[in-house]
Amino acid sequence: MRKFDLIRKESGDQLRVSRRGPSLLRFPLLNKGTGFTAEERERFGLGGLLPSQHNSIETQATRIYHSIGHEGDDFGKHISLAALQDRNEHLFYKVLHDHLEEYMPIVYTPTVGKATQNFSKAFRRARGIWITPDCKGRIAEILRRGAPFSGVELMVVTDNESILGIGDQGAGGMAISIGKLSLYIVGAGIHPSKTLPISLDVGTNNHELLDDPLYLGWPHERLRGEEYVSLVDEFVEAAKEVFPGVVIQWEDFRKDNALAMLDRFRDTVTSFNDDIQGTGAVALASVLAACRVIDEPLKDQRILIYGAGAAGLGIARQLREGLGRQGVTGDALLKSILLMDSRGMLTESRGPMDSYKKELVWPDTFADALELPEAARSHLPSVIDAYKPTVLIGASGRANAFDKAVVSAMCMHCKNPIILPLSNPTSSSEATPMDLYEWSNGSVLIATGSPYPDVRWKGKAIRIGQANNVFIFPGLGLGAIISGASKVTDSMISAAAMALAECLSDANIQERVLMPRVSRLWEVSGQVGMAVARQAIKDGVATKLTLDQVDEAFKQYRWEPAYPEFIPDTDK
Repeated sequence: MRKFDLIRKESGDQLRVSRRGPSLLRFPLLNKGTGFTAEERERFGLGGLLPSQHNSIETQATRIYHSIGHEGDDFGKHISLAALQDRNEHLFYKVLHDHLEEYMPIVYTPTVGKATQNFSKAFRRARGIWITPDCKGRIAEILRRGAPFSGVELMVVTDNESILGIGDQGAGGMAISIGKLSLYIVGAGIHPSKTLPISLDVGTNNHELLDDPLYLGWPHERLRGEEYVSLVDEFVEAAKEVFPGVVIQWEDFRKDNALAMLDRFRDTVTSFNDDIQGTGAVALASVLAACRVIDEPLKDQRILIYGAGAAGLGIARQLREGLGRQGVTGDALLKSILLMDSRGMLTESRGPMDSYKKELVWPDTFADALELPEAARSHLPSVIDAYKPTVLIGASGRANAFDKAVVSAMCMHCKNPIILPLSNPTSSSEATPMDLYEWSNGSVLIATGSPYPDVRWKGKAIRIGQANNVFIFPGLGLGAIISGASKVTDSMISAAAMALAECLSDANIQERVLMPRVSRLWEVSGQVGMAVARQAIKDGVATKLTLDQVDEAFKQYRWEPAYPEFIPDTDK
């Protein structure tokens, strides 16, 4: 594997490069296209291989931005941006950095959902590492040979089974890993050479894919049981061996596997699950921000979470952590959060349920005190009437679950109901912001999981804050990497949530907006990352930093897309 030997200088970065001529132009992280200077063209044998004019990266980015603007739809733009990433990564990240608010929905949710569904049909060039059951016994060798660079510090790993709200997409899940890493790079400033997308392609139970002659994935039904666990175990051991200190983000695993992986590797590799912990952190941050708007403490809120999958579990855990920090304990803590799933309220005697849900159930005495007949315990408006929550969070994946009856019930007992339809993509959102404003007569406080345009309400444009995990995971990964955290602790997740909530300006609070603009991702990720690193130090899991070294370490580590000067590397 090649070492990316970037030399940081105040006068501009330099990079030692051994490739020459066409080979240099074909390597995406080294190719500058027309950005090669006359001197570099002479040094690296590029004479005659490019148009004569030299362009700055700013000029190139302007050209590409106008070119992509001619694409007819968002999926076309996604393909164009992916093609740019495959030929010139510096320029791709420059364009994404400069137009992040516009292009984040293109490279990630919601457009990435269509990209996963059409992955095999639109495939152009392989990126990342694919681990299939056929790799058993040689995964370390594959990582060693297949990674473009040594020194990988971050992996986004998916087994492709629970992609967004669209389920098992087989090999197409690689688009999620690639998209998330692009946001780590432009948000957190992690150098592209230090990242690696991974697909654990263990098959698919999506027979539409298996029956498609164009499907590119491992053409079998999903591996299950001990064989699956053994493959993941070997992968983790190989990743630790080949890339010591690597941070792993688990992504889009089915909820039982997601929880099993999180628990299995919590103490053996620095890792976290964004669907559980990232979602929990951004939900806690949203509620804390809403509490700032209404000038009430978190401990005075009653919270109903609609959806008790992996995301609902993560949200409940983080909210309990936040309430505990405000002194809420015992029965009061249990009563502060009620969860519902597709069968209704989670209670002790409800019958068989997934084992992880047992930490979410209410004692029967709490449920009986609501005086709801059994049939009404699965009816959301009835539960709201009885429990009188001030906060309603959607993690169900059920489109339009928060209808007019639900919102009216929230408004009956709460002056400023906090309603967070967090399911994504947009097609799975529990409600649209416009409907929530109309049904609540503008009293609602909203953050959504997917991007929405401004709402026009009484002649005023109201920005809808996007409670997207992108405000958490780049900073969380960054803080873990820079601190050299040996594990991701629960308090590090909470520190990320608290830092995000503090990123809201006074103007945001006055405008009743619960999340910062996506265009502030660089700033937000830095604040979240430093909070995570400091918490890692306090928790005794940091191996690289002391508290007085944090600020300088972040300043030195973070990367922004700009062409370094290439100098010949004669040590081939």
